[in-house]
Amino acid sequence: MTFGVPMKLNRRHLFLSATAFALAPALAAVRPDTARAEDLSGLMDPGPLKDMVMGDENAPVTIIEYASMTCPHCANFHNNVYPDIKKNYLETGKAKLIFREFPLDPRAYAASMLARCADEQFYFPMTEVLFKQQDVWARVDDPRPPLLQIAKLAGFTQESFEACLQNQELLDKVNQVRTKAAEVFGVNGTPTFFINGEKYRGNVSVEAMSEAIDSLL
Repeated sequence: MTFGVPMKLNRRHLFLSATAFALAPALAAVRPDTARAEDLSGLMDPGPLKDMVMGDENAPVTIIEYASMTCPHCANFHNNVYPDIKKNYLETGKAKLIFREFPLDPRAYAASMLARCADEQFYFPMTEVLFKQQDVWARVDDPRPPLLQIAKLAGFTQESFEACLQNQELLDKVNQVRTKAAEVFGVNGTPTFFINGEKYRGNVSVEAMSEAIDSLL
């Protein structure tokens, strides 16, 4: 999916109708962006939000993923590809994955904020549930009830749910992460991966990502 850099957002924009965003066609496989490879040291600067990392911090391969919670290609990766990558590379110390927000629409901003507001131990489990149940909350007229039910799995109350979505400072920081990715690293769609600085865009299979990682080991 692709989307332009958002204009200044505020809390009132967080929920739009399900028709507020369009779906771009999937790419056949992960492929490197030959225009440029980013310096890994520059990519490792987390910006205004703490990087959320899965895997050994000292792993030889670093995968940085920019994703939108409402992106179906991102959901496909997390539901069908990520489990094998996690088992074969993240849990074996060969690679680590850094997940960064690149929301494509207001609902994705809301979901990203809720994951950030959860206790850190629930960040990745909540992200996984948001992707698994994407159709339940991202494609309905009113996303609040299903998002609240998902948030309650991570310990939210009605009050903490509303407080999170009203946190303008957090919204601004999520937007800063997205804007930096677009303006500095040339991210213009999701999912976008940087594997030791090499950019890959589009749908990715287990085999294609494994090949990219193995080439660096």
